[in-house]
Amino acid sequence: MPHTTTLDCPGCPSLRALTFDALGLIKVIEARGKQGGFPKVVEKWGEPDSSKCVLAASIDDSKSNPLLAVARKNGMIEILNPLNGDLCFSVPNDNGDVGRMENDAIIGLHLLARKKKESVSRFCTLLTCTEKGKATIRSFERTTSPKEFTSTGSSRTWEVCNAGNILCSKLDGSENYALFGGKGVEVTVWDLDKCTKTWTAKSPPKNSLGIFTPTWFTSATFLSKDDHRKIVAGTQSHQVRLYDISAQRRPVISFDFRETPVKALAEDLDGYTIYVGNGSGDLSAFDMRTGKLLGSFLGKCSGSIRSIVRHPELPVLASCGLDSYLRFWDVKTRQLLSAVFLKQHLVKVLFDSSFADEEVSHCTEDLPSEAQNANETQIGDEETLPVKRKKASKEHKRNKKESKQNNGSETSKENKGRKSKSNKSSKRLKYDMVDDES
Repeated sequence: MPHTTTLDCPGCPSLRALTFDALGLIKVIEARGKQGGFPKVVEKWGEPDSSKCVLAASIDDSKSNPLLAVARKNGMIEILNPLNGDLCFSVPNDNGDVGRMENDAIIGLHLLARKKKESVSRFCTLLTCTEKGKATIRSFERTTSPKEFTSTGSSRTWEVCNAGNILCSKLDGSENYALFGGKGVEVTVWDLDKCTKTWTAKSPPKNSLGIFTPTWFTSATFLSKDDHRKIVAGTQSHQVRLYDISAQRRPVISFDFRETPVKALAEDLDGYTIYVGNGSGDLSAFDMRTGKLLGSFLGKCSGSIRSIVRHPELPVLASCGLDSYLRFWDVKTRQLLSAVFLKQHLVKVLFDSSFADEEVSHCTEDLPSEAQNANETQIGDEETLPVKRKKASKEHKRNKKESKQNNGSETSKENKGRKSKSNKSSKRLKYDMVDDES
């Protein structure tokens, strides 16, 4: 059942995120300090078209020459500028064979950032993998024209699997190893320099009832970006498995997560925490050293979670899915920071870690140190004002009531005194009138 609890969202720190949906739209969401920390949609790139549905995306958010790669349903791969959405170039996935592209969709897409740094003339290097297991590494260089790019001769292609369908792929932090898995395909690790398989997982044995669980991996990731030997995988049978290449081929730790298939996984920066999202909108954190549940994220989720990403610097986690909401969570407290409704079914979310709140930084740079200190004290006073105002308002109300009561009692006393005086004066007048008549 979906969560129906309502929580007050405190807002999130300054950040920038990109979302990709089933109609091919790319939306830019930013949270700035001047907007109170609540994210808003600031840009929308593209037009709604179901044939351009985004299947995979990858970002290289380096400060110099950042790039964004997007794989679409029609088989085209677009290289964009993540700052303004300008199209650098687009290439077909399979040399323009439209029929093959439609029947063999792109599952994995990764930008190799380190390969770009090794060569000055090289613009970008892409690793792609299709549903039927065709993996390709291609490099592109800039020609004489700034908007024209040609593929270099260093293209390499190999088959990841002979049967089954690839459903997940992941690149490690060193960009030397990649993992693949899917329906009928065990998790495998490949050396990208040699294009050779280095390790293959082995399915777990039958349970106590003699039932064998079929191989069906829906998501997978490395436990740490610096270590390619530990892998976490989620299955269609709502299992989370930890593999250690240096120990054995079968899972070291395996446990069930709720009752729906695992749809998304994301690793934390600490190297042992994993965030798991499933088809019913549940999101939880696990310690993979022991397999213990650390806690569930509190919020209103009513659809399948399709993407989870951890911010590389801030303690913020982003998730999106079929309920068309992009949610930001606090990693430490696991509470909902903010949610944005984006209308379409979301398939992917990415953080732009190079984003900085320029408005706030410019303002603080222009101000001298004394002004900044004054600003900080004003901000601190503003933060404590609401509590003081509430107390002052209560005391003010009490004072008003007491003053009204005092005024009422004084006026009643004055009225009584006036009445008694008037009665005495009227009696005196009567006596004087009687004396005069006599």
